[in-house]
Amino acid sequence: MKIYAVGGAIRDTLLGLPVHDIDYVVVGSSPAEMITLGYRPVGSEFPVFLHPTTQAEYALARTERKTGRGYQGFIFHAEPDVTLEEDLGRRDLTINAMAQALDSAGQLSGPIIDPYGGQADLSNRILRHVSPAFTEDPLRLLRLARFAAALPHFAIAPETMLVAQSIVRSGELQDLSAERIWQEISRGFGATQPLRMLEVFQTTGAASYLLARGTEEQLADVQAAKDLAIALNLISLSEDKAADVCAVVLSNLSAIDITQWAEQVRMPKRIRDYALLFAALRNLVLAGPLSAQGVMTWFNRADAWRKPERAQALLHLLKQLNLLPEPLRSALEAAQGVDSAQIAQANTSLQNPNTQSDDAQKNPGEAIRIAIEAARLKAVEPYCANLP
Repeated sequence: MKIYAVGGAIRDTLLGLPVHDIDYVVVGSSPAEMITLGYRPVGSEFPVFLHPTTQAEYALARTERKTGRGYQGFIFHAEPDVTLEEDLGRRDLTINAMAQALDSAGQLSGPIIDPYGGQADLSNRILRHVSPAFTEDPLRLLRLARFAAALPHFAIAPETMLVAQSIVRSGELQDLSAERIWQEISRGFGATQPLRMLEVFQTTGAASYLLARGTEEQLADVQAAKDLAIALNLISLSEDKAADVCAVVLSNLSAIDITQWAEQVRMPKRIRDYALLFAALRNLVLAGPLSAQGVMTWFNRADAWRKPERAQALLHLLKQLNLLPEPLRSALEAAQGVDSAQIAQANTSLQNPNTQSDDAQKNPGEAIRIAIEAARLKAVEPYCANLP
């Protein structure tokens, strides 16, 4: 048996980018031999094993044959007779179809094995599919779009764009699981130039299958697409860039459309709520003039009291788009500075059943909630007087 590092690790090394994970392929071995050597089998789709010491994943070299629709409609052949070239030939893009051997110490050694011209395409900055089998897996269209976003200076080969369009015509995008769609889209949102991913969806015709209702129309409108590009370019790198990009892309849509798409692609609740809150904040500011009550309504909706970091992140995102009235941040800080515990204690000591309303008597906490709300509103009012 022989072990190779393949795919992204080779590509990123040649590009001078940091390598975070290494994919390993084992040639000339079998499941029985891997288990004998101490590797632990995982996965059900094809033979993948965990290294006994490092727990890194090692996959047996394999070929595949399409037997049905979608990315799961394949039969895999993983036997000792499968060559490295055959394994690389089933991959998506030439820049991901390179390998390098590992020596006995587990270090990369020897020349880069590049049977499909990946190094030339890296030098020429081209995203090109490896073989006609590209069309057999609809997920590869999303990966192409994601790499276009991650490598914005790379052009998509015309013939690759044609085969991507044929995937759309096949209708097999509908067979992709929501989880896999969101996985690729979220990685594209976190990439260098996320708009390129959306543009690939638009150019191939995949936008109507993959994006929220309204986003496709935004991309098709020249001015709206230009505005979106400007907005996305203003977003600086953050710990959760994918959530910021998602929020900006969806910010001009209705809450219903955002929620429906979130359900369609199984978007995590955290990111869905972030996008909904940002759309509401953006609409609040653009509608103007801002009232203290309107600002307080958004603060409450954002739960700025229990999730202050999220509220601050949303205001920061709006600021990056040059839409944040500066007093709004001060208003938030003033409202967050209200001592709710002190107000609760004061109201508890002053409670008089003879003077309380029926609602307050039935729910003693209601009077405290109202008092805290009034104090926060009073704290916000001086800043809202300076808001447009």
